Amino acid sequence: MTIDEAPRDVLRGGPRELLRWVATGAAVSRADLSRLSGLSPSTVSQRVEALISQGLLEETGAGRSRGGRRPRQLAVPTGGAVVGAIDLGAHHARVGTLDLSGRVVQARTLPVRIEDGPEAVLGALLAEVTTLVGGDPAAGGGAVADGSAADALRGIGIGIPGPVQHSTGRIVSPSRMPGWNGFDAAAFCAGRVDVPVIVDNDANLMALGAHRTAHSELDHAVYIKAGTGIGSGVISSGRLHRGAQGSAGDISHCRVVADPAPPCTCGNAGCLEAVASGAALVTALRGQGVQVSDLTGVIRLIDDGDRQATALARQAGRAVGEILAVVVNFFNPQVVAIGGRLADCEPLLASMRATLYERCLPLATQTLLIERVAAGQDVGITGAAHLVIDHVVAAA
Repeated sequence: MTIDEAPRDVLRGGPRELLRWVATGAAVSRADLSRLSGLSPSTVSQRVEALISQGLLEETGAGRSRGGRRPRQLAVPTGGAVVGAIDLGAHHARVGTLDLSGRVVQARTLPVRIEDGPEAVLGALLAEVTTLVGGDPAAGGGAVADGSAADALRGIGIGIPGPVQHSTGRIVSPSRMPGWNGFDAAAFCAGRVDVPVIVDNDANLMALGAHRTAHSELDHAVYIKAGTGIGSGVISSGRLHRGAQGSAGDISHCRVVADPAPPCTCGNAGCLEAVASGAALVTALRGQGVQVSDLTGVIRLIDDGDRQATALARQAGRAVGEILAVVVNFFNPQVVAIGGRLADCEPLLASMRATLYERCLPLATQTLLIERVAAGQDVGITGAAHLVIDHVVAAA
């Protein structure tokens, strides 16, 4: 099956929030949940029973008494249900399974050739999820096998390094992904697995994973993913904001001041991705006669203090900062965090930070956090898992 849109849980003390409080240790009993949510004990008990019946919560014994009957402790099951997650990149994919609290159970990184096309790439990655869960990747051409392993899998979240129309799961005009335009990824996956599948842009999933991991207490945030390509995800009022069609946060084709303005894959010139992405840095260095084959080589040159590579990284940081200054002035987030492989490039980060402070209104940056995404290589699969968990819990 596919998901057009995960059900929304807008009420304080809704099932997703109750589960999150238990998962983070903020609550260990119904009484704790009632205190945190402000809901009556009977309402909390009803919602907890629904989560227990779906296998999303479990009772683990009696807790400490505070003058009355000892409360029954609650926990998120760790030995049973899991969600699958795929974070697809241009050259590698991170694949994993996570428990219902969002903790990684298993994960591995696999090489991919995005030019092999969506059927081959997604088919192989779905089979890998099946293997991690414990099914038979040869069964049904990669479909989840029968038995307890299949029952344990509650859904799969997939991040795509290109624009995704979230309501349909269809990929729309991606850069550097030949053969993927118009591909209905959600329908393809639905034919191969018997669990819910959510397909979204990889920057959105990085934003969700980073926010839930490090800044869940904040309401407004912007997360930039800077690697071979460049994009961002937006958190508004504590929720992932996609906009009308799913393209909110796509800064890659915003125009920056550049002379000369390099051509972009979208047909325009001077787009942020054509100036500041990892692919753009590779192209620019080759144009200066530097023999470099990929982003890894660029980062190595910068780490070694290469003058040309460092100058280009600073220029890229200024370009990113120019676009983010518009975003920060307009949206007024509490945090701007950069992830992806270029996040460890200090000259780029310093230049981006300086440009933000220079171009933004003082009120917008007065308490603004500007930092690296600290969640590590699993941030994308963590976001994918939380997207699935939110849907499963809301459905319960």
